[in-house]
Amino acid sequence: MGNPEHRNETSITGFILLGLGILPELQTFLFLLFLLIYIVTVAGNFLIVVLVVADRHLHTPMYFFLGNLSCLEICYSSTLLPKMLASILTGDRTISFSGCLTQYYFFGFLVATECFLLSVMSYDRYLAICHPLHYAVHMRGRAWLRLAAGSWLGSFLGNGISMLSVSQLTFCGPNAIDHFFCDLVPLIRLSCNDPKMMETLAFIYSFIFLLGPFLLTVTSYICIIATILRIPSTRGRQKAFSTCSSHLIVVTIYYGTLLIVYMFPTTELMGDLKKVLSVAYMVLTPLANPLLYSLRNKEVKESLRKARKKFFF
Repeated sequence: MGNPEHRNETSITGFILLGLGILPELQTFLFLLFLLIYIVTVAGNFLIVVLVVADRHLHTPMYFFLGNLSCLEICYSSTLLPKMLASILTGDRTISFSGCLTQYYFFGFLVATECFLLSVMSYDRYLAICHPLHYAVHMRGRAWLRLAAGSWLGSFLGNGISMLSVSQLTFCGPNAIDHFFCDLVPLIRLSCNDPKMMETLAFIYSFIFLLGPFLLTVTSYICIIATILRIPSTRGRQKAFSTCSSHLIVVTIYYGTLLIVYMFPTTELMGDLKKVLSVAYMVLTPLANPLLYSLRNKEVKESLRKARKKFFF
């Protein structure tokens, strides 16, 4: 993709992550805040994975996908937050070219996987609420594995194509990325190549791995809400809605921020807003998952109560 003349001019071996542009006096506070969030996120999601694996009452499609989502959130947070914490603590904002590509690859891979998993979970709730009599037929053991494996494998291969294209770009300078991690759009803007091809690739990638799963999720929830509203009893509506309310909150937070960041054009004002929203889907969504699914889900709370009782007594 790159021009050979540009390749000969390439002298950049690393990048500088400008970060959030925060005041120096807030560095210590933000370091402690993000460190606490990271510890709680990893511990909370790990606890959900352990509960799903250990408690046979949670061996259902919904909790199988929840276990996958929690495992993904641990990897997701660990891809970006440790580097961000190290930069805040030491003041060293440099990252090597290979390190930047690695960070971008795993970030893009995990974001796409989460989009697919959220759409799979919404499809699972759609079958359970809208077609309960056919649920057992559609969600047999191998179907769980196929849907989960398809989400991971499709994202792994799809983002591999994107990273291969990014690795062919040439960078002649400057090398300052106006972000706190290596994302696709800032990298394209720093390259010496014609950005049109890569911007087209970025749009196609966002459409397939972001907008596509989002539309499937929205369609599932339109059908779910329409079915719930037709339930005659108030108690029946509350019970049906409680099975998907936690997932709906996570979907709203995640896609609400993600769509603004990747589907809206970047202006000077939007650039700062997008960095703030990136913190929301990078940091807050992985933190919200274990809290929402544990505090709002009776089966998870019951499993946690039994595990605590068994551990202490």
